[in-house]
Amino acid sequence: MPKRLVRKLDLELFLSQIESHPSPKPSLEQYTIPSDVAATILYIAAYTHNNIAHKTVIDLGCGTGKLALGAAFLGAKKVIGVDIDKTAIKTALKNTKRLDLTDRVQWIVADIDTLCGKFDVVLQNPPFGIQKRGADRKFIGKALEIGKTIYSIHKHPHINNKLLKKIQARKNTLIPIFPSPFLEKFIEAHGGKVIAAYAMSIKIPHMFHFHRKKKHEFLVELLVIEKRKRK
Repeated sequence: MPKRLVRKLDLELFLSQIESHPSPKPSLEQYTIPSDVAATILYIAAYTHNNIAHKTVIDLGCGTGKLALGAAFLGAKKVIGVDIDKTAIKTALKNTKRLDLTDRVQWIVADIDTLCGKFDVVLQNPPFGIQKRGADRKFIGKALEIGKTIYSIHKHPHINNKLLKKIQARKNTLIPIFPSPFLEKFIEAHGGKVIAAYAMSIKIPHMFHFHRKKKHEFLVELLVIEKRKRK
């Protein structure tokens, strides 16, 4: 467990060692989160909100484990990664052993609907709902059921080339924004509150037959959500 601040560059280098899914499925929207984006999310959680070190963390739809393993690297007390895809979990386990983090990370093959328990922090890069409309809402609902604080990535609701160019000019740093009104309303209806929202860009390489570009860059919003305490 780190006893000092981990440099963001060191975190990115660590995340870059994590093997991606060998055969991603478009129906599950299994796009690997880039190491720089994952590092930014984890850095916000760890050092802006103090929500990683000594915390219990669960990664919903963990894929091959980039966010979960990054949380363990930054000093989380216990980390669980959950994914419905067996191949993703097998790869995540392989990554865990290679990075010597088996003492603090566990993996579960399951649909998130079956989960129960309570965690300090939920990390998630849910499906954007391109293949199945509303897929990300299922993840938000479960995150609010089991977690106190949630860090969740969602596709930006609008094409905003001006904002994208602004992020690119700042070398892909975060830009504070107002959250998507639709998602914010959904979150509030399920007992949560958006305490921060950031715009960032993601670059996805050519992965599936229907992709027309070698690389596609688009806007996403990172939502920091807290579960409201019951009165």
